Amino acid sequence: MTNPYHVAVIGAGSAGLFGARELAAQGVHVSLFNRDIKPGGLAEYGIYPENHTMTEGLRKQFRHVLDMPNIDYYGNITFGTRGDLTLAGLRSLGFDAVLVTVGAQGTKSLNLPGENLEGVYHAKDVVYYYNRLPPYSQWRFRFGKRCAIIGAGNVMVDIARHLINEYKAEVVMSVVRRGPAEVNFTKEEMKHLISYLDLNEFEREMARVLPALQAINQDPEIGRHKVLDSLTKADPKTDNASFHFDFLASPVGMIGENGKLTHLEVEDNILTEKDGKTSAKGTGKKRAIALDTVIFAIGDQVDESFGLPTERGEFVKTPNPRFPVDGLSYESPIEGVFVGGWSRKASSGLVGIARKDGTNAAKVILQYLATKQAGELDVSAVDAKLSLLGKPVVLKEHVKKLEAIELDEAKKRGIEEFKFDSNEEMLKAVGLV
Repeated sequence: MTNPYHVAVIGAGSAGLFGARELAAQGVHVSLFNRDIKPGGLAEYGIYPENHTMTEGLRKQFRHVLDMPNIDYYGNITFGTRGDLTLAGLRSLGFDAVLVTVGAQGTKSLNLPGENLEGVYHAKDVVYYYNRLPPYSQWRFRFGKRCAIIGAGNVMVDIARHLINEYKAEVVMSVVRRGPAEVNFTKEEMKHLISYLDLNEFEREMARVLPALQAINQDPEIGRHKVLDSLTKADPKTDNASFHFDFLASPVGMIGENGKLTHLEVEDNILTEKDGKTSAKGTGKKRAIALDTVIFAIGDQVDESFGLPTERGEFVKTPNPRFPVDGLSYESPIEGVFVGGWSRKASSGLVGIARKDGTNAAKVILQYLATKQAGELDVSAVDAKLSLLGKPVVLKEHVKKLEAIELDEAKKRGIEEFKFDSNEEMLKAVGLV
């Protein structure tokens, strides 16, 4: 292709990388921008640390993507009103299209009293911390002996495991707004935690919520199976800790002393059912639970400072897209700007879903590009723009060098994996500072 299309992809997680691959495979020149130094996003910094086989398998795929000659990588570049670049500034360079795959970097908040107490955190920050993503890797957390996680998905399971295995928490509970039938974790994930479940306490909890289940004619065995079916494949219990569920409970505030969390206050709920959808409704009855740590695992939302219009925690999509895929819109209201992965639908699915969504977004862009003539963008204009930032820009060769250095360090230490946990260390290792 003598005059290829030029597309900017912002975000180098699974959606961005596989979207870039789809575009590059069709002859498009891709400039891939990433906030982090290393590519991978949640595939690098969101998978439970012990799952080395899965992480390394994904890294291998990502290496193949970056090896494509018509993909340029620019790491350590932030976007938004407080970032190194703005979306508008990038578009002004003359890209034929922009694919936004920055994920959901905003934090959902219930705006409850006590959210700023020491000991109250959001799940994403904790996951980034134990996966050593700068700057979260440098934060200080107060993980005590009694911990509660608000939510009942796979992230809750991962964090509960980490609190027990790494911080020797004695009691970890999952506070669930609805009932046992509405838990969202998978059997495959729960097998890592289920051995810590206090089965006698679980049956008492099931008996406690039984009237609420019966009130909407919900079979309690549905929830019991969702929770207990992983017992047959349970990982062995290695620590002296217990895990519990507190169903039909919504957090209403945190209580503390001297700036530190001491209690979580919850309101008991009942269940309502309408049109096949089960919802929770508060009863007005409140109670306080003595705790050292509360972690909210209630999903994420996009960063409103990024530069795209938002609505209800998501980037706005064109309701009647020109190029829908499976009835879904990947088109933002801004001409030539598209969204994929968690930037399209926050907290939706894992790596496989993000891969498919990024690929679909790229296919939409290819249809869009077919309707217009390629512009005259000179890639050197991108390099010139970045050179004015006055900060190190990480390129493909730096990523390869960093991976080799970390691998060598792991071998020297006799451990499965080694990661630098600050940007300064990584930049220094590859000779950029």
